[in-house]
Amino acid sequence: MTTSPTGVSVALQTATRKAAARLIPLVMLMYVISYLDRVNIGFAAAKMNADLGLSTAAYGLGAGLFFIGYVLFEVPSNVILHRLGARLWLARIMVTWGLISGVMGFVQSELGFYMARVLLGIAEAGFVPGVIYLLTLWFPSQVRARMVALFIIAIPFAVVLGAPLSAVLIEHGHGLFGLEGWRFMFLAEAIPAVVVGIVVFFVLPSSPKNVLWLTDDERTALCSTLESEADSAAEHGPSDVYSTLKDWRIYAVSFIGFSVNMGGYALSFFLPQVVANLAVQFDQDFSIWDTALLTAIPFVAAAAAVWLVGRSSDRHQERHFHAAIPLLVGAIAVSIALYLPNTTLVMIAISIAAAGSYSVLPVFWQLPPRFLTGAAAAAGIGVAGGLANVAGFVAPYMTGGLETATGSYKPAMFVVAAFMAMGACVALMLRRRPEFASSAQPGAPTRR
Repeated sequence: MTTSPTGVSVALQTATRKAAARLIPLVMLMYVISYLDRVNIGFAAAKMNADLGLSTAAYGLGAGLFFIGYVLFEVPSNVILHRLGARLWLARIMVTWGLISGVMGFVQSELGFYMARVLLGIAEAGFVPGVIYLLTLWFPSQVRARMVALFIIAIPFAVVLGAPLSAVLIEHGHGLFGLEGWRFMFLAEAIPAVVVGIVVFFVLPSSPKNVLWLTDDERTALCSTLESEADSAAEHGPSDVYSTLKDWRIYAVSFIGFSVNMGGYALSFFLPQVVANLAVQFDQDFSIWDTALLTAIPFVAAAAAVWLVGRSSDRHQERHFHAAIPLLVGAIAVSIALYLPNTTLVMIAISIAAAGSYSVLPVFWQLPPRFLTGAAAAAGIGVAGGLANVAGFVAPYMTGGLETATGSYKPAMFVVAAFMAMGACVALMLRRRPEFASSAQPGAPTRR
């Protein structure tokens, strides 16, 4: 078999390039739509809160309630995906959440707001872990962090795109069909989920075993590598769902994801309001467009950091320092950001915090497959994703509650920083386990 200078077969390299070209743009688009539908209440908040009579704490509770249903249904969703296939189940998830996301345009009360957010979380449960599990069925360990990084880049891209898009829809959609601008935004941004969900049903391949666009050599090289990695993972952990739920390692890994998401969700849900507060603090006048553009800046930095950290993690086949260092840098940045003397310095610090938080996600998702395979991997990835997303409830509820109680976002940022620092410590502690060592999975190119 012909090999490249790194020792990886040419057939395997060609297969992974073809798979990346076919899968990654589609799953990125899916995640952009998903994340935008999840956090667009951050752009609607100012006008929506006034219309519905929501306090900052009530808004934070509603933002976080999304993750109650999301977390509870995460593992069952991923187990069903393992049995039915990614194509069918991911299409179902997208169409369902698109329909429920549109319901946000019709809420009339605080209770209705809460109910819509819970239902949206239930509908979307399993989407991210489902895609991550799909990527483990397609990409060997030596390139997987980069593939996950490209998928994760959709998060900051969704915010960068969503900020001006939501501003346009809110501003120019006001009065259309007799709706307030924020209601029109929810309806308009729900449509792509339904449309793309239907497309996914027809075009998304669930595994490399039967696709026609791989040659026999490419399919053999890719499948044999993935099977070899699965055998290695099986030596280090359980292969059934029940045993996975009792394995302490999946909860340690989940805490790393929780710490990452504490930073990410606090920024996603409250950054537009933090920027608005900066205008008051520094006596500046920000239009809705200014707020949207300033909100986008940290996520541009995050997008670059996601790719660079994911690429570096693959290149060195190292995961733990690539998680710990960004988390620690982000923790320092988020804790000092709101004490800085002008808007420019505050936005630089927030950009560093966003980069430090989001850039860990491609590395975090590499940890469960180190010791899980098959149905256990599907369940374990679901557990990790579900528990990590508990932060999606804790972060906005805690941030909103502390802001309401103290009149400042500073105490909440200290709490976020503390969790990020603890996540870094857990990542370094796991480094000593043999299943998390760089050599735990075969097929990784040796670099000297």
